[in-house]
Amino acid sequence: MMEGIRFGHVWLECTLLLCALQLCRASVTVNVALKVEVLKDETATLPCTYTASPSPSNTIVEWHLAMQGNRKRVAYRTQDGESKSDSGTSLSGRVSIGKDFSLTITSVQPSDGLVFLCSVTAGSAGNGEASTMLKVFFAPEKPTLTQASTQAISVGQSSSSEIGSCVTMNGHPQPRIIWFKDGKPLAEVKDRKEKTFMVPSQVKEASGLFTIKSTLYMQPTKADKDSVFQCTVEYSMPGDQIKQKKSDTINLNLNYPSETATFTLLNKGAVKEGDEVTMKCETDGNPQPEFDFTKDGKPITSQGGLLILKSTKRTDAGLYTCQAIDYDNLDADLTGDITLNVHYIDPMSVTPVKPQVVMFGDSVEWQCKTKASAPHTVQWKKGSEVLSQDGTLSITADTYEKDGEYMCVGAVPSVPGLTGQASSVLTIKGKPMIEAPVGGEVSKEGESVSLRCSAYGSPAPQFTWKPSGKQSVTVEGNKVVSTVIMPATAAIMKDGVTCEVANDHGTDSKTFTVSLKRADQQQGGSSGVVIAVVVCVLLLLLLVALIYFLNKRSKLPCSKKDKKEVADRDVKNDIVVEMKTDKANEEAGLLNKRPPAGQ
Repeated sequence: MMEGIRFGHVWLECTLLLCALQLCRASVTVNVALKVEVLKDETATLPCTYTASPSPSNTIVEWHLAMQGNRKRVAYRTQDGESKSDSGTSLSGRVSIGKDFSLTITSVQPSDGLVFLCSVTAGSAGNGEASTMLKVFFAPEKPTLTQASTQAISVGQSSSSEIGSCVTMNGHPQPRIIWFKDGKPLAEVKDRKEKTFMVPSQVKEASGLFTIKSTLYMQPTKADKDSVFQCTVEYSMPGDQIKQKKSDTINLNLNYPSETATFTLLNKGAVKEGDEVTMKCETDGNPQPEFDFTKDGKPITSQGGLLILKSTKRTDAGLYTCQAIDYDNLDADLTGDITLNVHYIDPMSVTPVKPQVVMFGDSVEWQCKTKASAPHTVQWKKGSEVLSQDGTLSITADTYEKDGEYMCVGAVPSVPGLTGQASSVLTIKGKPMIEAPVGGEVSKEGESVSLRCSAYGSPAPQFTWKPSGKQSVTVEGNKVVSTVIMPATAAIMKDGVTCEVANDHGTDSKTFTVSLKRADQQQGGSSGVVIAVVVCVLLLLLLVALIYFLNKRSKLPCSKKDKKEVADRDVKNDIVVEMKTDKANEEAGLLNKRPPAGQ
């Protein structure tokens, strides 16, 4: 009896142990992504898979939103395919659950960036769930940097002044604004007791996007007068990307006292008479103070910090002084000096002054002098040819080419553009002289010929042609040219044409020959004709040879009469060519023709 009771206890204990082991092996494991990243307005897919033991006969997968410690279901799906999204949630109409139990959200908004729970109920296997974070991104707009005020900020104030405000709109998640000065980032300081600090603010728009603003305050120093300020928005994007957008830049409008003054001559190079001279006086302060100018101690008028001298004269040379008074720094010595040198060259003085008239063969001499503010040169020129380098010009009128204008040119080599000049005119009188004659040519007797006779002389010579023709007279420089047109008669071709010139001092004459053009020039066209005839004859020979060859090869029909005519000829050659022409002798004469004498 006792053994039976003891066996029953053992059996009960074994049964309970087996049940406990079976219950311990029952489990559900849910797998999701830790986070899912998506851009605003795009579609997000949140995957969910699970394993269950023992294998359940029916399973339900539910997706929930976790908000402030509470959860709200948005969709579910059973193992047998039943699927539904819940109404009355922020995702209604935009959410669905697929066959693989993944949750799909369309047109994602920033407000969708929450924790999602995938919950699995698997019968005897039990329950399981896992959470995933949906992150929504949207790039903010380029930041806008606005200067605080158009009024200048005075250096040395005891409190910080507003420099500017930087605003960036419509970003998600919340972006960050960084200030830059001269390309280097400023430390982010929010303590208003510091000399440089920032006041940030943010607004979450109804769309769920963020608008961020940061205002910069500083106590600027004089060193900041040329500084460049800029702000940058730094924001996150999917894949742990950190990106930036930069604003435009601003400069500070600062007021600061003057410490030194500079007085500068703006002209480049040496100043010469007639130049416009500009001198500028300025200090290293802002705004610029008023300026007073003096020359050799005497006050002169100016235009603010500019002193302008128009059409400078040599009397404008001297010591110029600029002086300024800055009432924010009365101890500063704000003066500057410029010693102005004005270079000049006097008008060229030529002796003798009047134009010179000499007889052919005589001599003349000119002297040219000047004065200048620096070492100078004096040259005599005729056209571009330099005739003298020492101011003295001696000329012997042995050719009429020396008649005309001579220039005396003075220059100061150390001052480019500083020159002076004067002119003198030489007139050479004498009997006329004809240049070497150039004859004429005609193609045949009786043809018109043009002859040109050029002569020097003063007074201008008068022309006479023998025999006479149609005449025209022109002046070319210091010579006179007469052109005549007449028929080339036999007498002219034999004796030529004479050009006679005369003035008050004498006469001169030259004979121009008139001849026929060379034979090769006349026969140029005939030679072309002869060549053409020879080419035609050769082509004709080739054509006859071709016809005979084709006839012999039976390529062309030939009558018996034709064959008989060829057979009757007692020849041994394979090719028979017969040319009949009444002009054979004429062609032979043409090929051997020589031009008649005199042509």
